[in-house]
Amino acid sequence: MSSSLHSRVLDDVGTSIVDGTYPAGSIIRSDEIGQRLGVSRSVAREAVRVLQTIGLVESVKRLGIRVLPHSAWNAYDPTLIRWRLAGAGRAAQLRSLTELRAAVEPMAAELAATHSPQILSGELMATAAQMRTVGRSGDLEHFLELDILFHKLVLHGSGNEMFAKLDGPIAAVLSGRTELGLMPTHPHETALQWHVDVADAIQGGHPLAARESMELIMRRTVSEVESTWAETARPFFS
Repeated sequence: MSSSLHSRVLDDVGTSIVDGTYPAGSIIRSDEIGQRLGVSRSVAREAVRVLQTIGLVESVKRLGIRVLPHSAWNAYDPTLIRWRLAGAGRAAQLRSLTELRAAVEPMAAELAATHSPQILSGELMATAAQMRTVGRSGDLEHFLELDILFHKLVLHGSGNEMFAKLDGPIAAVLSGRTELGLMPTHPHETALQWHVDVADAIQGGHPLAARESMELIMRRTVSEVESTWAETARPFFS
């Protein structure tokens, strides 16, 4: 099976569910997907299998594939995050992930200053230094790669396996911010310095300083993007 063909089918059906073209309760059949997109039944079935793992659909015997409500979706799946950031749910998705980061990453930095191994903290320091150089150059693509690595290292350095599993969702929102033009061409010097401060505090074993510097990064991040969700209603879950 061509991976590009599989991705095309998956993206088509996934985005159709996320944007409401297929609302919750709708019935989809694999053969209909195949006919509409001009692919084999096996390609369509594989795409449906992935959608099931994300929680978007369930298989109903003798009926087909039923679209599940938003509450059933795996909110942390990077593919789902990418679809939501690209569609009408962009503002709500960006808000949720930014608030999650603001809550988790300062604690992760604090824990990393106590628990991260020397080799990891050394890599973090080198990454922060590279971020400053690349950020000044205006190479946003390379800067994004380094930014994703930086935050991944902090999460993994915390020694908390649940924090570490957030590296995928956080990578997705960092990529989304860049793709949506929500990142400055040249990152602010102050923000670049805060990344160095986080790395320095973690390498030096200073938990409070690491937390405080990460909180500064997160507060600036919120201030830069919160206008995108200012008019978006906040859902509440019972």
